[in-house]
Amino acid sequence: MNTSAKAGDYHPKMGVRDRFLTGLARQLGRPDGMRGRFVARGLNRGNRGTVTAAVDATGVGSGQTAADIGFGGGVGLPLLLVRVLPGGHVHGVDLSDTMLDRAKRRYRKETLAGSLTLHAGSITALPLSDESLDAAITVNTIYFVADLDQAFTELARVLRPSGRVVVGLGDPAVMAKLPFTAHGFTLRPVEDVVASLTKAGLTILGHPRIGQGGGAYHLLVAGRTLS
Repeated sequence: MNTSAKAGDYHPKMGVRDRFLTGLARQLGRPDGMRGRFVARGLNRGNRGTVTAAVDATGVGSGQTAADIGFGGGVGLPLLLVRVLPGGHVHGVDLSDTMLDRAKRRYRKETLAGSLTLHAGSITALPLSDESLDAAITVNTIYFVADLDQAFTELARVLRPSGRVVVGLGDPAVMAKLPFTAHGFTLRPVEDVVASLTKAGLTILGHPRIGQGGGAYHLLVAGRTLS
C-alpha cells in the first residue's frame, strides 16, 4: 500500500495531530537531532526481540563478516559482534548522521579495535564491496525505500554465495492500523516483498514469524540464488 504523504512533508492546512504524526513518521524513518535520540531509545526497546531473532536467523558465527543495514538505535550491532568475535567483523550502515554519531560514541572501543566499521549510506547504494558479507540484517527499513528492487539487488551484490540476509517487517495489516504509517510509510504485501527478493536473485530459505496470531512479525530469510 502506497502512502499518500512522504515522511517530513508538511502542508499548511495540516492540523496539529497530522503535523505530529508526520514528524513522528519522519523520525522513525531517519532519526535526527535530540528528538531522534529519544526515538532511538524507543526503537531499541521495541525492536530488541525482533532484531535478536533476525541475528539468530542469519546463522552467522565467529570469524565471519556481518552487517546491520539501517541500524537505527544500534541494538543489532552488539548482537552481531557477539556472534562474529573473535576474528570477525561487523559493518553498520545508516543514513542518519545522528544515529551514526550516537553509534560512534557508544561503540568507540569496538571501532578502535577494528571489529566494527560504521558507514553513512543507503540500502540502495551500499558502501560495501561485492561478496563481502556472510550475513546481513535489515529490520523495519523497507517502509522507507522507494526502489525495493534496487535495494535487494544491492543486498544480493554484497552477499557471499553461502551468505544469508534477513529482512524484517511488520505485518502490513497490523501496520496499516497504526496512526503514523499513513504519514510516510510504504506498506507492501509480504508476497510483493518476496517477489522483489526473488527478482534480485535471492531465494527464500525461511519465513519465521515473531509473535502471536496472524499479525505476527515477519522475518524473510534469503540467500543468493545459485545457478
